[in-house]
Amino acid sequence: MSESFLTAAFLSISGGLQDAYTYIYRGEVFANAQTGNIVLLSQSLVERKWSTVIHYLIPLGFFAMGIVVAEGIRAKNIKNVQRIHWRQLVLLDWKLLLLLVVGFLPTACNLLANAMVSFACAMQVQTFRKVNGYAFASTMCIGNIRSGMESLCVYGKTKDKEKLYKAGHYLGIIGMFAVGAAVGGHLILLLHERTIWVSCGLLFVGFLL
Repeated sequence: MSESFLTAAFLSISGGLQDAYTYIYRGEVFANAQTGNIVLLSQSLVERKWSTVIHYLIPLGFFAMGIVVAEGIRAKNIKNVQRIHWRQLVLLDWKLLLLLVVGFLPTACNLLANAMVSFACAMQVQTFRKVNGYAFASTMCIGNIRSGMESLCVYGKTKDKEKLYKAGHYLGIIGMFAVGAAVGGHLILLLHERTIWVSCGLLFVGFLL
């Protein structure tokens, strides 16, 4: 079930919302798209804007830490079989609770908020990496766009319906991510810092699935 399109859809909507939330409301930092953070970090380094360097360096560091922690949870859970799946542990015990706390943080705590969201996003991208057997990312689009268009090109040459089916998965995930970003951008005007709690709700559905 963790590789079903339904679960991936909820995770992708949540991923798009998180990126919109941190970029629009938390000081133009990407929660998921760390490539963007590296570009902005490098620009700040050249301009010697040291406070801005920290602004992007901290989320990058916490994203890397999130990967390590998720992998540690996976290894421990596989070694010591538990009644609850390790992917559920990541969603409920870590990511959902972290984002719940972020919703209470004022804009004066943006650095901490961005660090926590980036940490949580890294755990998600490390934990959920396939949809119906196809490698994908629920928190960013570049790889999904490449894989989707590649599958369409192969279908155009071979008329292999499996490739069209595969392309549909990727394009659907990209669409869900876009929906999440659009919803997040709109809800920020209404809910402000609490917008991230909508992501918590989406993740809870993923946990139940």
